[in-house]
Amino acid sequence: MNITRRLITVGFAAVMAASVAMPSFAADLIAIITPSHDNPFFKAEAVGAEAKAKELGYDTLVLVHDDDANKQSQLVDTAIGRGAKAIILDNAGSEASIAAVQKAKDAGIPSFLIDREINATGVAVSQIVSNNYQGAQLGAEEFVKLMGEKGNYVELLGREADLNAGIRSKGYHDVIDEYPDMKMVAQQSANWSQTEGYSKMETILQANPDIQGVIAGNDTMAMGAIAALQAAGRKDVIVVGFDGSNDVRDSIKAGGIKATVMQPAYAQAQLAVTQAHEYITTGKAPAEEKQLMDCVLITADNADKLETFALTE
Repeated sequence: MNITRRLITVGFAAVMAASVAMPSFAADLIAIITPSHDNPFFKAEAVGAEAKAKELGYDTLVLVHDDDANKQSQLVDTAIGRGAKAIILDNAGSEASIAAVQKAKDAGIPSFLIDREINATGVAVSQIVSNNYQGAQLGAEEFVKLMGEKGNYVELLGREADLNAGIRSKGYHDVIDEYPDMKMVAQQSANWSQTEGYSKMETILQANPDIQGVIAGNDTMAMGAIAALQAAGRKDVIVVGFDGSNDVRDSIKAGGIKATVMQPAYAQAQLAVTQAHEYITTGKAPAEEKQLMDCVLITADNADKLETFALTE
């Protein structure tokens, strides 16, 4: 009896020891790093990437770098420390982010970039970005049409360190500058910010009251600009944005902002996760590292179909 009891006890202890030693199954981790979710575009990226990752069976680590390259580097360290299988990244600067992406690569973690390129190839596995030049030309063509091909206008630029800010501005000017009666009276950076868009527009309007239009590098700056114009009683000024946010959709439907250009933030992020999954499971990289997704003009004619940076049927 004692021998039997001893054998049972020893057997039970062995089973318990084995169960402690064997780790429970944990899903592979994908890190998703973007700028601040205060901007609905970046929030849509994170939401889209997280939804697709979970659909494919991954755990997610969602982080925000606030357009701070040093913080981004620390977050990449966090992803490395957590053993992430891939990083989905909307980066904090085309030059400043190269080192962080290289650091992840050196640690064996592939990066899949969305929205913003880096000034290097062969470091990230893929760079999926909107065709910002094509989109800017769409927006500029509509802006010129709304302005009647003439008048004084203001341009609000994005962050100087962001490659997209320069590409969009070039796209705008390659169209607008073909019209000699379109006169740019002010051009300032509002750093993608609604608050800065408001304050910069307020200051510009005081110095240049005779303006007929504002073209902005993104929707948040456009929202700030139109708020300042409306506060000054200038509902006559034409405002055009870029991104395709729900806030601007609602403004267009209400007769405020006249147009924007939708870039497919949600779809970009989901495609990046799909490519990451393919790479993790098969080692297969996309045929092209740099991939462009075309933008779509949004006006009062199709604003009803816009929802979270995507067009519904």
